[in-house]
Amino acid sequence: MVTPRGHIIWPDRQIMLYARDVLERNPGAAILYDVKCTAGLAPWIRRHGGDPVMGRTGHSFIKAKMKEIDAPLAGEMSGHIFFKDRWYGFDDAQYGAARLLELLSREADAGAVLESLPDAVSTPELKLETEEGANFILCERLQREGRFPCAATVSTIDGVRADYADGFGLARPSNTTPCVVLRFEGADDAALQRVQAEFRAALLALDPALRLPF
Repeated sequence: MVTPRGHIIWPDRQIMLYARDVLERNPGAAILYDVKCTAGLAPWIRRHGGDPVMGRTGHSFIKAKMKEIDAPLAGEMSGHIFFKDRWYGFDDAQYGAARLLELLSREADAGAVLESLPDAVSTPELKLETEEGANFILCERLQREGRFPCAATVSTIDGVRADYADGFGLARPSNTTPCVVLRFEGADDAALQRVQAEFRAALLALDPALRLPF
């Protein structure tokens, strides 16, 4: 989605709008999202009375986790949005678009609503290409041996996601292609560069020959 001012609203920020709406009818409910989503999503969900749950990337993993925790809403950075609120618990692009239009139609200035969503400086999805299977080996080593001294929390549910006070970094093995998927976010350019530097050091400590895409 693109605002009238030309700013792209990526799916992880769109989930914020869906979550606020769903939580009005399901207070306290779990809202599921994948490891590639913005660090601003969890506090947004809490602020609107929900329980943020981060899960593995992947259609089948999201559907299984959604059922396990009985979440009325789940979403991925890739754009798959799953509604169990007024729908059947699977992702449907046309239905998701209709729900978004419904929400924005209630607003006097839809563009202003979109522009007001929490934002950060982030990279697109980056890919470190590897030999077949080497992506899983590298990420397993990163889970065991990686050092992220400045991180507040480190999750290993899907590769490694390190969350900081002002950003996050992610390195996870793709399940469909031989590569490591990377994504970085910071509150500003300096924070983004600092997160990237810590991941760069951690990865090169495992293999100095890596040709990192950042």
